[in-house]
Amino acid sequence: MTRGARHPRERGAASVLVLSLVGVVLALTVGALVVASAVVASQQARLAADLASLAGASAIQEGVAPAGACARAVAVAQANRAATQSCSSDGVVVEMRVSVPAGLWPDPAVARARAGPER
Repeated sequence: MTRGARHPRERGAASVLVLSLVGVVLALTVGALVVASAVVASQQARLAADLASLAGASAIQEGVAPAGACARAVAVAQANRAATQSCSSDGVVVEMRVSVPAGLWPDPAVARARAGPER
């Protein structure tokens, strides 16, 4: 056999190998993007819940009624691009539950936070 001669069965094998490798890299990249969007949404939800509950607890310390404290907490959650699922206050402690949509993940990220004096 000469140097440039190949078996007919080996023709195009490198193309199939390269396409397979590109497919694997693409699948891993998409998977990483989906997970990253869920992680970012989770962090954003936690931050929004923390800030909202702290704002509500601060309002209570200023003498605002529990309903007003929840209104302030909801406003802070909305300012942080989070949807309020629930807000409750007993006049001392504010508990928030918020959700943030994850761009590529099917379910939204949900976080809870509680702020007030130690019990």
